[in-house]
Amino acid sequence: MDNQEEIENAEEKTFAELMAESALTKDHLRPGQRVQALIVKISPEWIFIDLGSKSEGYLDRKEFLDDDGNLTVKEGDTVDVFFLTVKNNEKLFTRKISRGEAAKAFLEDAWRNGIPLEGKIGRETKGGLEVLLAGNVRAFCPFSLTGIPRGENIADYIGKTLLFKILEYAEGGRKVILSRRAILDEEKAKLKEELRKTLKEGMIVKGRVTSLHNFGAFVDIGGIQGLLPTSEIGWRRGEETASIISVGDLIDVSIMKLDWINDKITLSRKATLPDPWANIERDFPLGARFLGRVSSLTNFGAFVSLGDGIEGLIHISKLGKGKRIKHSSEVLAKGQELEVTIEAIDREKKRLSLSLTDGDRADLKDKDEEKDYLAQHREESKSATFGSLGDVMKSKNPSKTNR
Repeated sequence: MDNQEEIENAEEKTFAELMAESALTKDHLRPGQRVQALIVKISPEWIFIDLGSKSEGYLDRKEFLDDDGNLTVKEGDTVDVFFLTVKNNEKLFTRKISRGEAAKAFLEDAWRNGIPLEGKIGRETKGGLEVLLAGNVRAFCPFSLTGIPRGENIADYIGKTLLFKILEYAEGGRKVILSRRAILDEEKAKLKEELRKTLKEGMIVKGRVTSLHNFGAFVDIGGIQGLLPTSEIGWRRGEETASIISVGDLIDVSIMKLDWINDKITLSRKATLPDPWANIERDFPLGARFLGRVSSLTNFGAFVSLGDGIEGLIHISKLGKGKRIKHSSEVLAKGQELEVTIEAIDREKKRLSLSLTDGDRADLKDKDEEKDYLAQHREESKSATFGSLGDVMKSKNPSKTNR
């Protein structure tokens, strides 16, 4: 029965696990090889670990002390350690690889197997950053592979310890090329898969504004970026993005479109706000007068903002007072305040038809009459000037007058 249970248990293990146990049992550990072990005993000087398959090892207890001298692990904890050597028929391990052949073996193993490893950014060099690995091994990470966003200060990263992947390991460790972007891309891909299971179109989520542009804003919704177009920031048209939201703001957004293939997410803040058109007939009844501000001028009319995201159009045919004009800017200016009357409501298309009130019509008429008066006055003055000159000439040559 015992043999049968052992066979069944072995069948449940993966081939990789069986190979790993076999390697440990036969002491086929390479200097720098990383293994996972269980702490079985802690003494005043040493920490003893169990590697599985009746294989054991030990580490210096000092490696698990914090800055205040307190022990950071206990019996029963699982730790990741690196194999150094065999002393007195006992395997010696360490938590950190710092120098020598063990460091080289560790780095080469990380390169061949694509294992991420920590590196401390030392200084900025031509074309990238110098990174210290395994204590004192110098490596190079090109700027294009650092994953540092444009606009951020490189100096802020000096001295930081980050995860990297080794892209190239050559010349016995004298040439080591790193990439941090590879780590970030993997994390992003993993996060994308997780979010793909939870995010749905129409969902309302919280996001943080990361940047502003003339076409909208980018918003972080849990580790991935979504685009918030200008038209979806709010109900008011023509407002500057920066006047509504700022970088760092935490806002509610609705997921309009999820395009996982092209890695594009479209968001809407407007969809989370109350619709000002919900009670349009009550708030802006037909025939009522309101004070508005000209928001834009076109060749077919003028748009007037009535506040709360409500805009209406005064058609150009209602601006000329019988005269044909080619553009609404001939009689109105952007930002001008005027009183308008609600003439028609199209709730489905969210459109209001407006007209100028009598007061504003009179103002425009007065302006036109003033222009006509000034033009006429200039013509009369011109005619009078030529007439006076003619009289003077006649008086100087009376003979011509008699003829």
